[in-house]
Amino acid sequence: MSKRLPPLFKTIIVSGLYLTFFIFHGQEKKDYQIATIAFYNVENLFDTEDNPETFDDDRTPTGKDVWTEDKYQKKIEHISRVLSEIGSDVNSEPPAIIGLCEIENRKVLEDLIAHPNLSQYNYGIIHFDSPDERGVDVALLYRMRQFLPLEAKNRRLIIYEADKPSKRDYTRDHLVVTGLLNNEEIHFIVNHWPSRGGGEAKSAYKREKAASLNKRIIDSLVKINPEARIVSMGDFNDDPTNNSFKKILKTEADKKKLSENSLYNPMESMLKMGKGSLAYRDSWNLLTRFI
Repeated sequence: MSKRLPPLFKTIIVSGLYLTFFIFHGQEKKDYQIATIAFYNVENLFDTEDNPETFDDDRTPTGKDVWTEDKYQKKIEHISRVLSEIGSDVNSEPPAIIGLCEIENRKVLEDLIAHPNLSQYNYGIIHFDSPDERGVDVALLYRMRQFLPLEAKNRRLIIYEADKPSKRDYTRDHLVVTGLLNNEEIHFIVNHWPSRGGGEAKSAYKREKAASLNKRIIDSLVKINPEARIVSMGDFNDDPTNNSFKKILKTEADKKKLSENSLYNPMESMLKMGKGSLAYRDSWNLLTRFI
């Protein structure tokens, strides 16, 4: 978020991996609408069909995961239930906006929103195919009665291997969506940055490239409208304290320290308190979050 929020728009971080927005339409606080915005890594939501153009062989009935239709349907059921309940401790409505990563294609999204756990909420889909070699993409689901998309585009992340400058590392695009959330304009960037494969330090340059692309997108939106409301969310594969955030995106945990060119990272303080989204070898990371 930019430092100066418009007077009729406030944002509160609630907990975990969702935000609740209170959009005020009058001077009295009793006149407001609530919308929950969520992000979820669905962890290889693949259908059972073999796509010869991607490395999805494990996620087939004869592959390593023995990925049968029964397993697929159970995963759809579990994920749809979780998505329907996100934010329910503060909002009786399911999320208005849901960012997703590690989805294989549009078909799995259609199956997801068609499940009885979600079908009644009338979700729309925004999705583009990415060149990722594993065949995973990012996407945005939105409740059609709360959000009106105005523009959507995929911004390609071009990276080459450090030790083989002529070899491209095919990864996920950034999804940029602009629309009206309860009649208020807002921009969403859905991310799934390159992994830490090969080691965190060795692969850091890839996520710094992703951060630079995020910065260019944000700067372009702010140039058009200095008061632009922007939420960048996703699985960043970096902690809030990594250079990709502190040096490139210039994020701050304390809103009082924000400058015109910095971004608020409401979850940085969670990591300092020993909380995270991923535990590995008795240590927490906070790789999935919002800025």
